Amino acid sequence: MYETRLHPPLPLPRFLRRMLMHALVALVLVAGSLALGMAGYAYFERLPWRDAFLNSAMLLGGMGPVDAPRTDGGKLFAGFYALYAGLVFIIAIGVAAGPIVHRILHKFHWEQKN
Repeated sequence: MYETRLHPPLPLPRFLRRMLMHALVALVLVAGSLALGMAGYAYFERLPWRDAFLNSAMLLGGMGPVDAPRTDGGKLFAGFYALYAGLVFIIAIGVAAGPIVHRILHKFHWEQKN
């Protein structure tokens, strides 16, 4: 997927396209996770979609839920979703930042080689 250190760094237009594709993957991951959280809160806690969105978005952003769960199923869902949301946050940052880190390291190795 990425060029090896034997190949020169990508030209800027191709690098920007790579950044855009990675950002889109991260966006799809976050949007899908938000939809999953909204569906879970709507199902287990019977929250309206706006409140379900708020709780899901707050958990994905690392802030925590706004409405405390009241049902046993809602409590289990909220706990598992909180663990999942933490991982999604880390993965999305890694996917979005991956091309930048690769380019920096690649340029460093390319300059050492030449």
